[in-house]
Amino acid sequence: MLQRIIRWASLSDMQILRTFSLLFLTALIAVACSNSPSPENNKNRPAGEPAHGDIIVLGDIGDATNLIPLLASDKPSHDIASMVYNGLVKYDKNINIVGDLAESWDVSENGLVITFHLRKGVRWHDGSPFTAADVLYTYQVTTDPKTPTAYAGDFLKVKKAEVLDDYTFRVTYDKPFAPALISWGSAILPKHMLAGTDITRSPLTRHPVGTGPYKFKEWVAGQKIVLVSNTDYFEGRPYIDGRITRIIPDMATLFLELRGQGIDLSGLSPLQYTRQTENNLFQNNFNKYRYLSFAYTYLGYNLKNPLFTDKRVRQAISYAINKDEIISGVLLGLGKPATGPFKPGTWPYNGNVKIYNFDRQKAKDLLREAGWQDINGDGILEKNGKDFAFELVTNQGNETRQKCAEIIQRQLAEVGITVKIRILEWAAFINDFINKRRFDALIMGWTIPPDPDAYDVWHSSKTAPEELNFISYKNSEVDELVEKGRSTFDLAERKKYYDRFQEILAEEQPYTFLYVPDSLIIINKRFRGIEPAPIGLNHNFIKWYVPKEEQKFVMTP
Repeated sequence: MLQRIIRWASLSDMQILRTFSLLFLTALIAVACSNSPSPENNKNRPAGEPAHGDIIVLGDIGDATNLIPLLASDKPSHDIASMVYNGLVKYDKNINIVGDLAESWDVSENGLVITFHLRKGVRWHDGSPFTAADVLYTYQVTTDPKTPTAYAGDFLKVKKAEVLDDYTFRVTYDKPFAPALISWGSAILPKHMLAGTDITRSPLTRHPVGTGPYKFKEWVAGQKIVLVSNTDYFEGRPYIDGRITRIIPDMATLFLELRGQGIDLSGLSPLQYTRQTENNLFQNNFNKYRYLSFAYTYLGYNLKNPLFTDKRVRQAISYAINKDEIISGVLLGLGKPATGPFKPGTWPYNGNVKIYNFDRQKAKDLLREAGWQDINGDGILEKNGKDFAFELVTNQGNETRQKCAEIIQRQLAEVGITVKIRILEWAAFINDFINKRRFDALIMGWTIPPDPDAYDVWHSSKTAPEELNFISYKNSEVDELVEKGRSTFDLAERKKYYDRFQEILAEEQPYTFLYVPDSLIIINKRFRGIEPAPIGLNHNFIKWYVPKEEQKFVMTP
């Protein structure tokens, strides 16, 4: 049920995971086991007997954009898709790769051929049988140049894909590809409903049909998305009959709904986590979970904007931003400074890169070197008769990012840079600004896959509309490093490539990496069976349950 795709994070920046090497898994688990989420409140209720029934209501600030996951890059869309679709493989709670739609697989000695043995008896939500033809179609439509997807890169590494029989599928690579196995954790799509059609115009964009534990029921744009349990799910019927995601763009309103128990599960802001939920109402009715996210937040620059083409300017901005003030004042200490695109403590992380500790004078000196001066004494830097002023955009509903923007606005004003903040509704932010490259700078978050393959976000070939290198970053050495990093199974070699990759990013500062936040999750105590693990909380969602005597809602057909 876990997607392996890098995606934008809108609310809680929760993790999406990706890996291949057994050595890597061992290293990651050693770190992750010391950082497993655990409930902060110890007033847990008795477990009670598992029972089918009830509905879980989740709150999210962002609506989905497209429910065919191949066509979506945002977290709200993939959160829904992860319940509706399956991949061939997935992660278990300890971040081991296990079968999903594939019961097993064989990997050739040289690692270039993978043969998947598929589950028999699996059916799509419309009753049609799942076969290897669906897997081949998913591969074909993903690699079709006409498909507007950011995720074709992994499948383009495949030299040959073939159906051996209805339940055997084989892929062959012409060179080693480290994320090969987990790349088949991508959602498999129904050939019988999509083949021969324009996938971008398919009804499935609004009414998905998968093989997963939940079936789609209803999507009221901007209000809610409703799923019902798949009673014929191959891993067993989920205990919880319904899953409703309510779209509430304002965090304050969302919190009021949580307080009134109209929402069962939500992310929290640091203030809500540390103060506003420390009372009897929340302690008696909810459990809170905290752990370092597989995500980071950054200030990104549109590198086609002349303001940001000189790396000295980007370095100056990084020196001018006091990350410690952001972490203490906005996160209330619930996070760590980010120095690059990998999570501290994991094997790809390079802790020896150039650090931009707050240094206002250094920032001013670099800006002066780049030709920016306060000529008329008004406190604003100028160059070629133009003030240094830009618009900083971020998404509505994420209070933490908005506060970051305000602090950055003030800190940059102190070195002579004027920043105008613009807060945008989530769908407009993605579709009208990011995808169309209509921004100067932005505050965003990425999930951090534990496999460090950075191709989709950082390679210069991924700058086309709707692809993920939307800042238009281009560096030939980085291209070579990320290509080499994904083309070897040797962990030590991969680390060398990614260490150098991080050094370049630290020097060039295409992003100012701000922080890795703690995930702050709250869940109503009537839900039992939640099993915190290195991978997070959601790995066993189909096993969550509410004892019969505590159930509140009935899911209507």
